Amino acid sequence: MDETDGRLAPVSYLFGDRDALAHRPSVSSETVEAEPEPGWNDAWGADLDDADTPLTDAETEQISMKALGRRSLSRRELERTLRDRGVDDDSITREADRLTRVGLLDDAALAQTLVGTLQERKGLGRTAIAAELTRRLLAPSAIEYALELIDTGDELARAREVARKRAGQLTSLDRDTAVRRLSGYLARRGYSGSTVRAAVEQALPQRQESKVRFR
Repeated sequence: MDETDGRLAPVSYLFGDRDALAHRPSVSSETVEAEPEPGWNDAWGADLDDADTPLTDAETEQISMKALGRRSLSRRELERTLRDRGVDDDSITREADRLTRVGLLDDAALAQTLVGTLQERKGLGRTAIAAELTRRLLAPSAIEYALELIDTGDELARAREVARKRAGQLTSLDRDTAVRRLSGYLARRGYSGSTVRAAVEQALPQRQESKVRFR
């Protein structure tokens, strides 16, 4: 048998320092497999998402016309609608000015229309009407002017009519209870204290007590 049998052939190091290579840590297959494969990072391109493209004037007009097609809006209501849709402030101002010029935005006219509707259809008094006009974000000057058009005599007549209809549902109650409930009902509908008292007095007049005479 050759004396070289069973011996390892000498290793030749072609590149790098022999001692450095000898001390280089080995990498197991388990370590390699544990390495996650590179994927998409949600943070990549986040700056692109923030840079939304501004809406064009045509797109802004489309949003406003669709909103006005559902119901009449005050100027501030329209501005809020456009702002919620991401329209910038300059475009909002231009669109609101345009609609005002063509008569599609008119706070004064809308306030007067709402006063008539709230009086005739819902039987509301001055206080409740003022609250509703404020809720609709109408200009303060438009609200003030519309409320000045409410005639005190007409409001009393309307309160009396509302009280008369409501009193028909209170016939099973004693007068004190009926007066209390009817007064609360009218007050919640925005009528003043003096108007409520006058309307209730007419709708629920004092009952004449029968006098029994004994002989």
